[in-house]
Amino acid sequence: MKKKNVLILLGPNLNMTGIREKGIYGEETAESIKSQLILHGENLGLNCEVFQTNWEGALIDKIHSAKDNFDGGIINPGALSHYSYSLRDAVSFIRIPFVEVHMTNIYAREEFRRHSVISEVCVGQIIGFGKNSYLLALNAIKDLI
Repeated sequence: MKKKNVLILLGPNLNMTGIREKGIYGEETAESIKSQLILHGENLGLNCEVFQTNWEGALIDKIHSAKDNFDGGIINPGALSHYSYSLRDAVSFIRIPFVEVHMTNIYAREEFRRHSVISEVCVGQIIGFGKNSYLLALNAIKDLI
Protein backbone atom coordinates (compact mmCIF):
# COMPACT_ATOMS: atom_id res chain seq x y z
CA MET A 1 0.00 0.00 0.00
CA LYS A 2 1.36 3.39 -1.02
CA LYS A 3 2.00 5.83 1.82
CA LYS A 4 -0.17 8.92 1.84
CA ASN A 5 1.49 12.35 1.82
CA VAL A 6 0.55 14.94 4.42
CA LEU A 7 1.58 18.59 4.39
CA ILE A 8 1.95 20.24 7.79
CA LEU A 9 1.95 24.03 7.56
CA LEU A 10 3.12 26.27 10.38
CA GLY A 11 2.55 29.98 10.12
CA PRO A 12 4.11 33.13 11.53
CA ASN A 13 6.14 32.97 14.74
CA LEU A 14 5.75 29.21 15.17
CA ASN A 15 9.47 28.84 14.49
CA MET A 16 9.91 30.57 17.87
CA THR A 17 8.03 27.90 19.82
CA GLY A 18 10.07 27.03 22.88
CA ILE A 19 11.63 30.49 22.90
CA ARG A 20 8.68 32.89 23.05
CA GLU A 21 5.94 32.99 25.66
CA LYS A 22 6.96 29.73 27.33
CA GLY A 23 4.08 30.02 29.78
CA ILE A 24 1.68 29.78 26.85
CA TYR A 25 3.48 27.59 24.31
CA GLY A 26 5.83 25.56 26.52
CA GLU A 27 9.58 25.06 26.39
CA GLU A 28 9.79 22.42 23.69
CA THR A 29 11.40 23.80 20.55
CA ALA A 30 9.85 23.98 17.12
CA GLU A 31 12.56 21.65 15.76
CA SER A 32 11.83 19.05 18.43
CA ILE A 33 8.12 19.16 17.67
CA LYS A 34 8.81 18.92 13.93
CA SER A 35 10.92 15.78 14.45
CA GLN A 36 8.19 14.20 16.56
CA LEU A 37 5.56 14.96 13.91
CA ILE A 38 7.59 13.32 11.17
CA LEU A 39 8.23 10.25 13.35
CA HIS A 40 4.58 9.99 14.40
CA GLY A 41 3.56 10.28 10.77
CA GLU A 42 5.95 7.48 9.80
CA ASN A 43 4.47 5.32 12.56
CA LEU A 44 1.03 5.96 11.06
CA GLY A 45 2.26 5.09 7.57
CA LEU A 46 2.30 8.71 6.40
CA ASN A 47 4.96 10.75 4.61
CA CYS A 48 4.91 14.14 6.32
CA GLU A 49 6.46 17.35 5.12
CA VAL A 50 6.62 20.19 7.64
CA PHE A 51 6.82 23.71 6.22
CA GLN A 52 7.10 26.81 8.40
CA THR A 53 7.21 30.38 7.21
CA ASN A 54 6.50 33.82 8.56
CA TRP A 55 5.19 34.94 5.17
CA GLU A 56 1.52 34.63 4.21
CA GLY A 57 2.30 34.41 0.49
CA ALA A 58 4.74 31.54 1.04
CA LEU A 59 2.01 29.59 2.85
CA ILE A 60 -0.38 30.23 -0.02
CA ASP A 61 2.21 29.14 -2.60
CA LYS A 62 2.85 25.94 -0.64
CA ILE A 63 -0.87 25.19 -0.48
CA HIS A 64 -1.14 25.70 -4.23
CA SER A 65 1.70 23.23 -4.78
CA ALA A 66 -0.03 20.66 -2.56
CA LYS A 67 -2.79 20.03 -5.09
CA ASP A 68 -1.08 17.17 -6.91
CA ASN A 69 1.47 16.19 -4.27
CA PHE A 70 -0.42 15.72 -0.99
CA ASP A 71 -3.43 13.74 0.16
CA GLY A 72 -4.21 15.89 3.18
CA GLY A 73 -2.97 18.77 5.25
CA ILE A 74 -2.64 20.15 8.74
CA ILE A 75 -2.38 23.88 9.21
CA ASN A 76 -1.55 26.10 12.15
CA PRO A 77 -1.85 29.52 10.55
CA GLY A 78 -0.94 31.34 13.78
CA ALA A 79 -2.38 34.84 13.87
CA LEU A 80 -3.29 34.57 10.17
CA SER A 81 -6.21 32.40 11.34
CA HIS A 82 -8.13 35.46 12.37
CA TYR A 83 -7.99 37.60 9.24
CA SER A 84 -6.31 35.97 6.22
CA TYR A 85 -9.01 35.51 3.62
CA SER A 86 -6.32 34.81 1.02
CA LEU A 87 -5.11 31.83 3.07
CA ARG A 88 -8.71 30.74 3.61
CA ASP A 89 -9.36 30.83 -0.12
CA ALA A 90 -6.26 28.77 -0.87
CA VAL A 91 -7.27 26.06 1.62
CA SER A 92 -10.82 26.16 0.25
CA PHE A 93 -10.09 25.54 -3.40
CA ILE A 94 -7.18 23.10 -3.12
CA ARG A 95 -9.66 20.24 -2.59
CA ILE A 96 -7.70 18.16 -0.10
CA PRO A 97 -8.83 17.84 3.51
CA PHE A 98 -7.15 20.15 6.01
CA VAL A 99 -7.30 20.07 9.80
CA GLU A 100 -6.72 23.38 11.57
CA VAL A 101 -4.51 23.18 14.66
CA HIS A 102 -3.64 25.55 17.47
CA MET A 103 -1.43 24.67 20.42
CA THR A 104 -3.50 26.88 22.71
CA ASN A 105 -7.24 27.17 23.19
CA ILE A 106 -7.92 30.22 21.04
CA TYR A 107 -11.41 30.54 22.55
CA ALA A 108 -9.95 31.08 26.03
CA ARG A 109 -7.54 33.82 24.95
CA GLU A 110 -7.91 37.42 23.82
CA GLU A 111 -11.16 38.34 22.08
CA PHE A 112 -9.49 38.89 18.69
CA ARG A 113 -8.20 35.29 18.70
CA ARG A 114 -11.63 33.74 19.17
CA HIS A 115 -12.61 33.62 15.51
CA SER A 116 -10.88 31.73 12.75
CA VAL A 117 -11.68 32.41 9.11
CA ILE A 118 -9.75 29.24 8.26
CA SER A 119 -11.87 26.82 10.31
CA GLU A 120 -14.85 27.16 7.97
CA VAL A 121 -12.91 25.52 5.12
CA CYS A 122 -11.24 22.79 7.17
CA VAL A 123 -12.69 19.38 8.00
CA GLY A 124 -12.03 19.98 11.68
CA GLN A 125 -10.13 21.92 14.30
CA ILE A 126 -7.97 20.61 17.14
CA ILE A 127 -6.91 23.18 19.73
CA GLY A 128 -5.56 23.56 23.20
CA PHE A 129 -3.41 20.44 23.63
CA GLY A 130 0.02 21.93 22.99
CA LYS A 131 2.15 19.84 20.65
CA ASN A 132 -0.35 17.00 21.08
CA SER A 133 -2.78 19.03 18.98
CA TYR A 134 -0.55 18.23 15.99
CA LEU A 135 -0.28 14.54 16.90
CA LEU A 136 -4.05 14.27 17.26
CA ALA A 137 -4.47 16.00 13.91
CA LEU A 138 -2.16 13.45 12.27
CA ASN A 139 -4.33 10.66 13.65
CA ALA A 140 -7.44 12.40 12.34
CA ILE A 141 -6.08 13.15 8.87
CA LYS A 142 -4.88 9.55 8.50
CA ASP A 143 -8.44 8.36 9.01
CA LEU A 144 -9.78 10.96 6.56
CA ILE A 145 -7.46 10.11 3.69
